[in-house]
Amino acid sequence: MKLEILYLDENLVAINKPSGLLVHRSEIDRHETLFALQLIRNQLGQRVYPVHRLDKPTSGVLLFALNSETASLMVEQWRQRDVEKRYLAVTRGYMPDELHLDYPMVPPVDKHAKRERIKPAQEAITDFKLLAKVEIDVEIDKYPQSRYSLVEVMPKTGRKHQIRRHLKHLSHPIIGDARYGKGRHSRYFRDHFDAGRLLLHAWQLSFEHPYNGERIDLYAGLDIPMKGLLERFGWLNDLPDPLLQATDRALVDGQCRELPGPPPEEEEPLLP
Repeated sequence: MKLEILYLDENLVAINKPSGLLVHRSEIDRHETLFALQLIRNQLGQRVYPVHRLDKPTSGVLLFALNSETASLMVEQWRQRDVEKRYLAVTRGYMPDELHLDYPMVPPVDKHAKRERIKPAQEAITDFKLLAKVEIDVEIDKYPQSRYSLVEVMPKTGRKHQIRRHLKHLSHPIIGDARYGKGRHSRYFRDHFDAGRLLLHAWQLSFEHPYNGERIDLYAGLDIPMKGLLERFGWLNDLPDPLLQATDRALVDGQCRELPGPPPEEEEPLLP
């Protein structure tokens, strides 16, 4: 499997991670044999160092360092919150036009750990911007119609599952989220729209190059299932231009695809 490379120099490499691909080995998915770190290492023929992470079902920009010194410098940028991240999400219900959420979160308990103390809540801040919305004449819950939103998400902190948990807290869970979402809606999108993945995509990552100070803006195009859904809802023209252009490039290059095989399963079965 060949990954789409978004950026490459002597110190950094960025890829467009497909939904369903782990960043590195994890106790949560011991059966997995493919990892982004391993694939890009083999593709480049050199060691790579993780700088940040994306959840397994989340797609989009993923950055690696090519040496330990650069990795340390980039991790410090994340720690200082000097990195700008933008995501695209499809959520249940109509979101407000704009929303700033400052809602601390207790770190999720690792069910695979033998003993783990419950930690205190940590600061978690996320900004949301509504891009588009749609109502379809299908009764999935208790209403005769079902409503959905296309939302741009800008996390200001980097807590585990922050975007997914914040949207659940707002009662606008992401479609396809097996852990925090609504199973009925996720199954409907899977069965009727061929969109069985988590509809969360890290489309932009911006940071300062650690050596020359240049601002680097990276954009990751949408995969075929997510692009097809947005096209079906008439939402493509509501996307930011850099995201549209990145998606078109990925399609031309044959990179806009899912992982081989059936849609990946999440950590837990879809909730009813």
